[in-house]
Amino acid sequence: MRTVTRLILIPVVSLVALSAGCGPKKYTYTVPPRVDLSRHEMIGVIEFASTAKGELGPLVTRRFEEAARQDQGLVRMIEFGPEEQALRSVDGEALDPSTCRLLGDEHGVRTILRGELTVSKIKPNLSLAATLRSGRLSANVEATLAVQLIETETGASIWSASASAVRTVGQISVFGGDNFVFDATDPELAYGELVNSLVGQATRDFRVTYERR
Repeated sequence: MRTVTRLILIPVVSLVALSAGCGPKKYTYTVPPRVDLSRHEMIGVIEFASTAKGELGPLVTRRFEEAARQDQGLVRMIEFGPEEQALRSVDGEALDPSTCRLLGDEHGVRTILRGELTVSKIKPNLSLAATLRSGRLSANVEATLAVQLIETETGASIWSASASAVRTVGQISVFGGDNFVFDATDPELAYGELVNSLVGQATRDFRVTYERR
């Protein structure tokens, strides 16, 4: 009986192995970035605005620049600082088409990169924190990042992206009520995970991807 079972199973296993080996081979292909930043340089970078007080805006700006250029080779960027500073350099009142043209002429840039970080919810991890008048704590933070590239010649938006994330961050100062300040002595350590998530989502069009087919 055992011998008969073996004789039946061997052909079945062989057929399965044969059919698996006959399937089409799949290969991994490199897909270039959807947006080639070299076509838009030089790029003027306005420090990302933030609805939260503290160091989140500058950190997200710096990380975004690094991630955007990771797979792009050498891309020239000029930092304008906060938007108010950029506007003062050309006596502008708002980032409208005329001001974009002035910035382009003044600094020799073809494109402007700007973004805004919106912190919509901050939930302290310590229930006792609501009663504190001051102190430092960690909290669950919900944030959204919206970014766009603006053509200086026309003031038109030529690319945009948004990202959202919820993460636990540390070293937030609270000064009574809902007055929270992101002022960690080491922002990258305290807020790095949140920032990396937002930047990773928002820079997808600038990075190499891979397809298996």
